[in-house]
Amino acid sequence: MAEIKKIFTKDACPGIFVEQSQAIVTPSTVYVSGQIPATSSGEVLPSSASIAEKTAACIMNIRAILAAAGSSMDKVVKVNVFITDMANFAEMNGEYEKHFTTKPARSCVAVKQLPKGVDVEIECIALP
Repeated sequence: MAEIKKIFTKDACPGIFVEQSQAIVTPSTVYVSGQIPATSSGEVLPSSASIAEKTAACIMNIRAILAAAGSSMDKVVKVNVFITDMANFAEMNGEYEKHFTTKPARSCVAVKQLPKGVDVEIECIALP
């Protein structure tokens, strides 16, 4: 079986659930778990924060996890964005575009609810 490595960095939100890996690295792929708008200490951004601020927080966590995995934002090939209200798409997308400049494949879906009551969650797949 190929080598599989679990990633944990203190520079990103510790995870929504204790048993969750921040990422899994295989020889060919980095799978980053869904990141919510929270600090590296696990404190969720207040509901008064804008969708742009919440999106940036998710992406800061992704950036830290990718670095710990030996990858980077320019190696991201697929992103899945989950938002609780499509009315927030344009604002989320405006912030998203600042960080994912290589324009990886992306899906964005509206969901009824996300963990810890957040408005946005982002996960991705990258090359190592």
